[in-house]
Amino acid sequence: MTDSPLMLKQAIPYIRMYKGKVFVVKVGGRVVGRKDTLDAFVEDVCLLQQVGIKVVLVHGGGSQATDLSKRLGLEPKMVEGRRITDAETLEVAKMVYAGTLNVDILATFRAHETPAVGVSGVDAGLVLAKKRPVGAVDYGFVGDIESVDPKVLTTLLDAGMTPVVACLGADAEGGVLNINADSVAEAIARALKAEKLVVVTDTEGLLNDVGNPGSLVSYADIEEVEAMKASGRLTGGMLPKVAACIRALKGGVRRTHIINGLKNGALLRETFTNAGAGTMIVEKRERQAYQAAELSPETANA
Repeated sequence: MTDSPLMLKQAIPYIRMYKGKVFVVKVGGRVVGRKDTLDAFVEDVCLLQQVGIKVVLVHGGGSQATDLSKRLGLEPKMVEGRRITDAETLEVAKMVYAGTLNVDILATFRAHETPAVGVSGVDAGLVLAKKRPVGAVDYGFVGDIESVDPKVLTTLLDAGMTPVVACLGADAEGGVLNINADSVAEAIARALKAEKLVVVTDTEGLLNDVGNPGSLVSYADIEEVEAMKASGRLTGGMLPKVAACIRALKGGVRRTHIINGLKNGALLRETFTNAGAGTMIVEKRERQAYQAAELSPETANA
């Protein structure tokens, strides 16, 4: 975003439209793992809050968990962007997600004078999960979400605070489980009936040509995304992100976005400008409405 009066005027319709609405923003470990990008990203989240948007921030930390695992002599194992979590790796996940990383994010919110509270899916029964059954792959202590009780989040939001959610959950017996952060974010977005789910990662969004950052797909509907997946243009860590967006849309979230959080101001550009900064994924009917009124800031790529 820029400080020019023109850009501020362009943002006003969006501010009016989204005031009081809930955004669930999921941010990856590579964005929050660097002090400069973490500070810039949190500053943007704080601005959303200042204009009346209620934000729930869900964070991953895969790169930090990988680094700590290696320092402890554990070799990380991934399958289709999801981490195999044995007992030792679960301890790493607890230390990183609900410990170091969550605290660092909260400290950055404090530096920007914005009240934030750290929770995990274990707190107040937020995320009830069950251990993923062993199939072709044994994921270990990885959880599949059964339900979300958002009461703790609505309590914090109503009090003017930003919940910062670590991607852990628990089963009915209190067993802690590692849960993909994209899955946690979309489940929370559905439970809160959020206006938006924004996935903040370290890539541009969806690309027509994986090797060409200039081939960014600005917006797509579910059918188009499924076609990209079938053609092999979506791989690795992008798969759970896209799956989370699709589940969120089918669960009532109006619009979903994938943006590059390493680019300064990407969250604000995606929220407050027509052009956006990444890829917007919507249901087909929403795509048609968007195309029919693409020049209107009330229905465009925010």
